[in-house]
Amino acid sequence: MTNYPITDSLIYQSDSVKLYCADTLNLLQTFPNNSIDMIFADPPYFLSNGGVTCVSGKFASVNKGDWDSGLTLQERHEFNRNWLSLCYTVLRNPGTIWVSGTFHNIYSIGMALEESGFQVINNITWQKTNPPPNLACKSFTHSTETILWAKKRNAKKSTFNYSVMKTLNNNKQMKDVWTGTTTPQKEKKLGKHPAQKPEYILDRIILASTNEGDIILDPFCGSGTTGVVASRLHRNFIGIDSDKSYLDITKRRIEETHES
Repeated sequence: MTNYPITDSLIYQSDSVKLYCADTLNLLQTFPNNSIDMIFADPPYFLSNGGVTCVSGKFASVNKGDWDSGLTLQERHEFNRNWLSLCYTVLRNPGTIWVSGTFHNIYSIGMALEESGFQVINNITWQKTNPPPNLACKSFTHSTETILWAKKRNAKKSTFNYSVMKTLNNNKQMKDVWTGTTTPQKEKKLGKHPAQKPEYILDRIILASTNEGDIILDPFCGSGTTGVVASRLHRNFIGIDSDKSYLDITKRRIEETHES
């Protein structure tokens, strides 16, 4: 972890964690090439279009912030190509990347992965057992998200801890449909992010594709679920986000993990 930049944007560090408040596209250009073992990214879904969703049984705005809106279709795809190309550069040859999304952005992500030199290994469907109801009643209830798992197209054999996944799945081969709840309130007690992932999803991803001591990068850190799980599983973690308030939540959550 000593090869990464020490700048004003580095707002927190320990022996195994570095948190940067910065623009991912700018900061990743300063990282050493081929230095990251695994990347998990939950980039903007571009959902903030003035529509509504359901929160606690009531209508609520889907708008999440300026980071989630304001780009044309072409600009959104160019954004995905840019950050994925930078991730390709910093990822080790046998390393892998996981990218989460909904139908709003996942097709652009899939194309941008291919254009950036990646090859998709799996298309994971996360089926939510408690999705918010569709109050508009104009389409089917949105109850899934997609997580693409990819490696460099010319990469050597990537890490896949098959036996660990089989053990977690009652000694049966794990399939590419993962079923579970949305993020529970207990994981939001120190603060929350509108797109926060539940810890069990990152548990599975990190256990599947890394080993203890590996370096994990989250270029859109949010409230830090990737860092929390990485710390608990004895991996190194680098998180980047442009919003310091979310990184403050990440810091509190990781420190609580170290104390427990």
